[in-house]
Amino acid sequence: MRVQNCLDALKHADRLVDALRLADDLAVQASQNGGVRNIRILRNAISSKDQIVAIAATHALGQMVDEEADSVLSDLLSSEHGFIREHAAWAHRSRSPHLESMGRLVGLVASGGFAGMLSQRTLEAWGTSVPEMVSVSLESALLGVARVESRYRLVETLGLVQHAISTTLLLRLANDPGEDMSVRSAAVAALGQRRGQPKVVELLTLLVEGGGHLAEVARLSLMDLDVHDVPDIDLDMPQQGSNLTVAQLFLNADIDAHLSHSGSGDNGGIATLLVRLGDALVAGQQRNPDDVQVGGGRNLQVDRVLTLSRGKAEAASQSMAALGNIEQGHVYGHIPLLQDPKQSANPWTFWVAARRGISRLLRAAGNVDVLHLRMADVGSLAAFDVARALDIPVVFTVAPDPHAVINSMDLAGTLNRENFGTTDEIEHFWFRARLVQRLAANSAHTVFFPRPNLRHDINELIGIDIGKEPQRHTIVPEGIDLGVIDQAVLEAESLVFGGPASPALLELRDLLNALPAERRALPLLTSVGRLHRVKGMSTIVEAWAGSDLRHRTNLLIIGGNLQDPSADEREQLQLINGTLSPEVQSQEGLLIAGHRPNDTVARWIAATRTGIPGFAGPNGVYVCGSLKEEFGIALLEAMATGLLVVAPDAGGPATYVEQGRTGFLTTTWDTALLAGAINDALVCAANEVTDTRALYSRSVVQDRFTIEAMAHTLNQVYSNVHQNDVQLRRELMASA
Repeated sequence: MRVQNCLDALKHADRLVDALRLADDLAVQASQNGGVRNIRILRNAISSKDQIVAIAATHALGQMVDEEADSVLSDLLSSEHGFIREHAAWAHRSRSPHLESMGRLVGLVASGGFAGMLSQRTLEAWGTSVPEMVSVSLESALLGVARVESRYRLVETLGLVQHAISTTLLLRLANDPGEDMSVRSAAVAALGQRRGQPKVVELLTLLVEGGGHLAEVARLSLMDLDVHDVPDIDLDMPQQGSNLTVAQLFLNADIDAHLSHSGSGDNGGIATLLVRLGDALVAGQQRNPDDVQVGGGRNLQVDRVLTLSRGKAEAASQSMAALGNIEQGHVYGHIPLLQDPKQSANPWTFWVAARRGISRLLRAAGNVDVLHLRMADVGSLAAFDVARALDIPVVFTVAPDPHAVINSMDLAGTLNRENFGTTDEIEHFWFRARLVQRLAANSAHTVFFPRPNLRHDINELIGIDIGKEPQRHTIVPEGIDLGVIDQAVLEAESLVFGGPASPALLELRDLLNALPAERRALPLLTSVGRLHRVKGMSTIVEAWAGSDLRHRTNLLIIGGNLQDPSADEREQLQLINGTLSPEVQSQEGLLIAGHRPNDTVARWIAATRTGIPGFAGPNGVYVCGSLKEEFGIALLEAMATGLLVVAPDAGGPATYVEQGRTGFLTTTWDTALLAGAINDALVCAANEVTDTRALYSRSVVQDRFTIEAMAHTLNQVYSNVHQNDVQLRRELMASA
């Protein structure tokens, strides 16, 4: 009855995050207590209206070694519920190959989406033991599938299986002019994983000579074939004073040194942070070569930082050339996803292309000493697999995401047991929560953002007790480049006193010119961020438009690709337009500016406080409407200009936003409370007669949250991780 007892505990859990943890207990009991009775108990639970119980029971069933469990799980791959199909495909990965399930998994691959990605991973795992069976199943499916998108995914999956059948088929598809270009690209990319086969090299060379997009993909595949395994660290060489190469990744953006895409798509605060941090890391030790670690010894110098993000095949080829020639500095590497990310609301489908691209860059870079991962996303999923294969130590920044979002939605009543599964189909909460746990458990070191009750929250939400092994954990606040902010403030203040307008402020003035003349003396409410449901831009618009704030302020939303919006951006724009139609937005005081480079955004934030004579009144407020904000780069930048900020009352902002002094914390998903906090901030700003409070806000940032301070702390982390890794290898070698 232990399985039944665990199910009962799960059903009666007070919070959804508690139920997630109790699902682990159920899986353990199921693995130890099989039998027909327990299988039937779990099968009945899967048909329950309690969707979180149904998911937990599916994974528990996956732990049972039993033919009847195989049969039940196989049937679940054809469930009428999408979330059950997804979790059944995932549960199959830990099981032995099953012929009946294989055909259904191949069908899910052809259908695409998150279930398709999970099925790919299962088929790849099965391909190590029964490669011929998997290859034949995929080949048979291709014979009956004409839809281009489905053929692409089947061919991509075929590339995961090392067998003569799959190689022969990939060669034919890659060279077939009758196939769609995307399908041929998938085959060409897969051929880059077939070393030691002359026919592969011959075809790829021929395709390169043909030019066009296929030539770029073929060129990358030839590079894959040519890139050698990363050499082992020379353990006999002294490590003191050695140079470090650190890699950092954000796949959901195309990052460049100038931050020219900032705010577009997923190019949010993390993209800005990685650019500034990479620069600070390679510059920091030049200023402090004798810096001593907390644990003794000296910090190793970070000579090279590799910032990896998505990009086109041509950019990826250029990245490879740069990696071969640059041994110092901040280098950018690009990962081609072969399909347009904007056309997919599900980035998880880029897992295969992402893993190949990340592996290519890290191998080309040579000895990468540390890989820093920051999110529970497809990039981290792919990169962790690569790091394990290349034996690169991983540092992982742990955030209670999606745990904090689940908890907030649970408290708000928008997420419950009866809709968890259908929501999970969109948000993939369960998979991401498990990915966080896996990365945290298997990383060499974990980093945490400051939170008011960090140890309690991380233990309660994720189940990690950071007090047990304190040497494996470091609290690292994020930081900003104060030099950029201070220059922005100088330019904004100069304009107020009659000085010339900088190009960025001229651009803002042109934007404000769309407002009716009578509104141009009103202060600005400004918000910067991606147009994504988690960032709450549509909630800000709703709170503003539904209160008297609409008559007292103008609202400036900065972020998003307005010309070619992604699926997430379209969703937010539709919600905003539903609140206030585009035809009247500027007349009513709402300006949707789209994304701008980070330096431009800094000038606009500064002008929110100073105002622009004739176009915007002074004493505006910065508003963050995020459902969750682990720390908040844009909030810190706004505080550094002296602005009062409105921020979510959970997570990182609560560690630096002092209620009524540097800003106002509130429950951002509640529009009434959000509007009230904005009003409080406006009143406070309007009553200020000196710069004392603004200077204090800046001092908080200067004392605790600069990019230089962040780089300094992380340099210590990377040094320790590398030196511990070298010591561990020496011990293993000595014991061999």
